[in-house]
Amino acid sequence: MNTSSLIQKVWNFCHTLRDDGVGYGDYLEQLTYLLFLKMAHEYAQPPYNRDARIPPSYDWDALRRQTGEPLEAQYLATLHRLGQEGRMLGAIFFKAQNKIQDPAKLSRLVQLIDAESWVGMDADTKGDLYEGLLQKNAEDTKSGAGQYFTPRALIQAMVACMRPEPLKTIADPACGTGGFFLAANEWLSGTGDWVRQNAEWLGYEAPRLNARQKAFLSDETFQGNEIVPGTRRLCLMNLFLHNIGELVGEPAVERADALIAEPSVRVDYVLANPPFGKKSSMTITNAEGEEDRDALTYQRQDFWETTSNKQLNFLQHIVSLLKVTGKAAVVLPDNVLFEGGAGERIRRKLLETCDVHTVLRLPTGIFAQGVKANVVFFDAKPKGGRTQTQGVWFYDLRTNQHFTLKTRLLKFEDLRDFIACYRPHNRHERVETERFKFYSHADLVARDKASLDIFWLKDDSLDNLQDLPPPEVLQQEIIEHLEAALAAFRDVAAGLPGQGAATV
Repeated sequence: MNTSSLIQKVWNFCHTLRDDGVGYGDYLEQLTYLLFLKMAHEYAQPPYNRDARIPPSYDWDALRRQTGEPLEAQYLATLHRLGQEGRMLGAIFFKAQNKIQDPAKLSRLVQLIDAESWVGMDADTKGDLYEGLLQKNAEDTKSGAGQYFTPRALIQAMVACMRPEPLKTIADPACGTGGFFLAANEWLSGTGDWVRQNAEWLGYEAPRLNARQKAFLSDETFQGNEIVPGTRRLCLMNLFLHNIGELVGEPAVERADALIAEPSVRVDYVLANPPFGKKSSMTITNAEGEEDRDALTYQRQDFWETTSNKQLNFLQHIVSLLKVTGKAAVVLPDNVLFEGGAGERIRRKLLETCDVHTVLRLPTGIFAQGVKANVVFFDAKPKGGRTQTQGVWFYDLRTNQHFTLKTRLLKFEDLRDFIACYRPHNRHERVETERFKFYSHADLVARDKASLDIFWLKDDSLDNLQDLPPPEVLQQEIIEHLEAALAAFRDVAAGLPGQGAATV
């Protein structure tokens, strides 16, 4: 069975479950539990003979032998028992719940998973299947899952610019479903359609990894954080299906807030899209001896500024996370580029201590929340007492560009000109174009609040209504913004007294 037909087969069953109120995200979670059990069972057979450390009374055989209400009871017992285990097993089943109330439909899903040999599939097939499901889940704006899903074309372009090397470490302090890790893994291993299809144009040669490099890529390259248990579960399964991590290994993604403490380990690269919500329930402070400090305040002596702005805190954390030779590419909303107060002071400090060399102004309509965002590329530098940023190159992919999450998705081809302008092989040989301009450090710090919110292209839509996007595109953008706003209101309502805690 080819990838597309398998994806369709697995996804079609979701429509049956939706009649029972099982949404895309719930279905994906149940699929994750069953897939993991089935693959652990397959790995326990010859020629692998691997011990997944799953108690015999709660393994795949014990589950698939049951039908009807005994199956439901066995499934519930399995989820509860495996959630108490350690390492990868416990991470996948942490706080797992059964969302399929009809035993007959649960039985059908077990049979669907049992009918395939998952270990025998190559990583591309398994990975494309799971990534396809994650993408469809993210496109369902009502679920709010899009906040954990960065457009894959953007991730791929960021990786193509960064060009990570073997035996170097990569971190994402808010890794969602693991998109940055997967794209970096595809680059380092020479797999993935986007790498193969663009290899000649990118000047890319797949590295011939030796045994040490392959083991490092699987078990040591990636480290991340994801505080939402369900999203972390999806991330770990996504990585596992792409041959990152082991059945009995330690999870590459911690279920912990990355901002809570100074990093104990520094990394070579950070690729990240931190949460877009502006305010955090925590305030980060670098001040000692505050008698009235709120109980929910973090103390980070390594931070430049105290602020409750989540993006500014993630930006400071990422600087702390990098080795002195480290490199970062981070998706940040517009307010980080122009906000005053702590925002201005952090920008000036970033320009002084790091080499902020490139800003990609992203088009609207590519994120579920409808925010305007950018990718900021910068390199860490040793402390040398001099300003590290000599100037910043800005690429404007926003003006006169229109995308949506459904009718006009951002594609890798839309980012090819930016990658060409970026010149990954030697970014010191750049040339200005209509969309790519250089601003010196002196020009930038002389701007009001040292704002990096820079535009120079004429927005045709302001002068000529005939050049507006087609009505159906405008309509889709309005719908997506309204749905994102409704999802945000639901989160607020869920956090009110007497309601469930809001998802963050």
